[in-house]
Amino acid sequence: MIAKKPLITAISALAMTTSLAAIAEPLKIGALVPLTGDLQSYGEPSLKSAQLAVKEINAAGGVLGEPVELDTGDTQTSPQPGVAAAQKLANVSNVHAFLGALSSGVTIPVAQSVSKPEGILQISNASTSPVMTDLDDGDFLFRTVPSDAFQGVALAEVAADQGYDTVSVIYINNDYGKGLADSFAQAFESQGGKVGASVAYEQGQPAYRGELQQADKGNPQALVLIGYPENGQTILRQSLEGGFFQNFVLSDGMKAPELIDNLGDQALEGAVGTIPQARDDSPGAQHFAEAYASEYGEVPPKPFLDTAYDALYLIALATQKAGSTDRTAIRDSLRDVANPPGEKVGPGEFEKAVKLLEEGKDIDYEGASGSVNFDENGDVPGTFGEYTYTGGEIKTKRVFEPGNGGGEDSAGGDSNE
Repeated sequence: MIAKKPLITAISALAMTTSLAAIAEPLKIGALVPLTGDLQSYGEPSLKSAQLAVKEINAAGGVLGEPVELDTGDTQTSPQPGVAAAQKLANVSNVHAFLGALSSGVTIPVAQSVSKPEGILQISNASTSPVMTDLDDGDFLFRTVPSDAFQGVALAEVAADQGYDTVSVIYINNDYGKGLADSFAQAFESQGGKVGASVAYEQGQPAYRGELQQADKGNPQALVLIGYPENGQTILRQSLEGGFFQNFVLSDGMKAPELIDNLGDQALEGAVGTIPQARDDSPGAQHFAEAYASEYGEVPPKPFLDTAYDALYLIALATQKAGSTDRTAIRDSLRDVANPPGEKVGPGEFEKAVKLLEEGKDIDYEGASGSVNFDENGDVPGTFGEYTYTGGEIKTKRVFEPGNGGGEDSAGGDSNE
């Protein structure tokens, strides 16, 4: 017995040292963003938003007393490179959580091939496919943006408000495009409209006249285009040049100022669209806008910036709550810091949140993008913005809740985003 006591003490000391080492390890987050490919123009602003959150968190003392580290993987807006980037981040960089991806067509295979098997929390700031709601992801996949099950309703309301009774849809052939096209068609037809044709398109083609010819049958009043800027602008240009469509209703993926630069001020005049968007009069939204503008000069009229910022904050808060960088522990603490009950904390209040957690109190993060209360599927509620191309600019017309009368936010009217 005397001989065993030092051994037990040594083992206990080793366990304590190992535990402390795990706690002191810097939180490493892997950002899966498209720096090339169809969503390249969205990748950089999302990454900048995440970097802004890291800067604020580190200035407030970091997570568990250590600075947060952010590593980046280029998904190329394509499943295979996206999975490869995630595998490298998980097994070479040894990240503790993922931010991203943006495209649902990348996020879903990453979740199934990497996040679930490796037990890594993954929070997408832009993936909206309804498929994700019931995905077998081991509860490791979350998103800070609402599902297209809701955006389809929003898009249908906006199309009806334009006076369109008959439309056709061209959508990108991936989980995002198919999910939103189906959701839109169901909502539009349930309110008395007609979808003349629903045509999928493949990425990277030089021409889409065949798809436009299919969509144009029956003389629909407008084209609903669900896609990304790189190929979407080709469809728009060929539609206008070929005399197919003059009126457009656009998805969130088509909100991009480069379309104005590449097609001209008048090409999209009057086109409308929807995008997940928070009310801009909340303290969190105002803090984010001011901090982003201070850091980078201006807030670009692109989607999914605030949702990337919130995803990074939530990962950091969950790690602080867990008390370690253990991957599963971070996942298990996520809803504790995102959902009620708890004292409200928001963007720019990381130091306050840490203090509350150290005092054993509950917190409820209210994000720059609005409520981020995760349900059992990792989904969040949300509001949507109606945007329009007018006068060579993209302007927000209103922020509303689909199926709730379409009420405007407190700002009202047309405002530059």
